[in-house]
Amino acid sequence: MNVLFICSRNQWRSPTAEVVWRKYLAFNLRSAGASSGARRKVTAADIDWADIIFVMETMHQKRLQAEFRELLTNKQLEVMEIPDRYRYMDPELVEIFEAEAEAFVQKQV
Repeated sequence: MNVLFICSRNQWRSPTAEVVWRKYLAFNLRSAGASSGARRKVTAADIDWADIIFVMETMHQKRLQAEFRELLTNKQLEVMEIPDRYRYMDPELVEIFEAEAEAFVQKQV
């Protein structure tokens, strides 16, 4: 399974998710940003590659839908509702992602 994490700038939240989830899943993981100034901006190829897409906030979902509507038609897209107040590998953010990863793994069993 290919899992894509999206935040605004691919600087703190989505790269943290990628690192944390790697401990829990043997899936292919990737992260990107939805804004034009992202370190690594999400592309059509990323959307096409992903089986499931986790966005940090509703605004990221809206940006993806505006830019990649047709590519998202048969994609599972989940909004995590994680605000942009954390730094990379912030202990609280790591805890949030660990809990999310554990819950996701349980659903897959």
